[in-house]
Amino acid sequence: MGLNKIEFTPKRQCQTWRAVVLCLWLVTGLAAAETKTMLFFGDSLTAGYGLDPDEAFPALVQRKLDDSGRAWRVVNAGLSGETTAGGRRRLDWILRQPVDIFVIELGGNDGLRGIDPQTSRSNLETMIKRILERYPDVKVVLAGMQMPTNMGPEYTRDFAAIYPDLAQKHPITLIPFLLEGVGGVPRLNLPDGIHPTAEGHKIVAETVWRALQPLL
Repeated sequence: MGLNKIEFTPKRQCQTWRAVVLCLWLVTGLAAAETKTMLFFGDSLTAGYGLDPDEAFPALVQRKLDDSGRAWRVVNAGLSGETTAGGRRRLDWILRQPVDIFVIELGGNDGLRGIDPQTSRSNLETMIKRILERYPDVKVVLAGMQMPTNMGPEYTRDFAAIYPDLAQKHPITLIPFLLEGVGGVPRLNLPDGIHPTAEGHKIVAETVWRALQPLL
């Protein structure tokens, strides 16, 4: 029994190519729809103060995501000088875009200004609640900070307790100390002794990446 011969007339060829193009369009659209968003909401540490934006740790995390073949888009919403109060005020504008992982890196400027830790804690908790209310399935990551000892032992202790306390109370992931291995190390910080160098940001990116991997 012979096989039926299919003749590809110009009309049939046109229909075939249209089908191929449609399939490619659907695949491309599906891939775009599956791209997830990771947002870093912070201060000058997130913004990469003193460096090229590509050297800041959020950009380095984007590179790790790309290298691992994951379809994620990193948004750097860092603002130099930002406090927890400022972050709370601009949060609703940030939440206009859907987000899958929301990393909060705020509080350092509060501490350096000697703001009452309870005030900072309240602002951070308000943000966490608002994020989860807007996007119930979002994964929230809280980057912990610590103050230098010259702020006094009581203040230093109370400030450091903000982050683990919030992580125990809410369904979020905690990075115990964002600047682990970097804070207080002169060669890894700019002359101001506060902001990491490009090498310092590489270490910060590794710290953040370890916390993020189980959430991807």
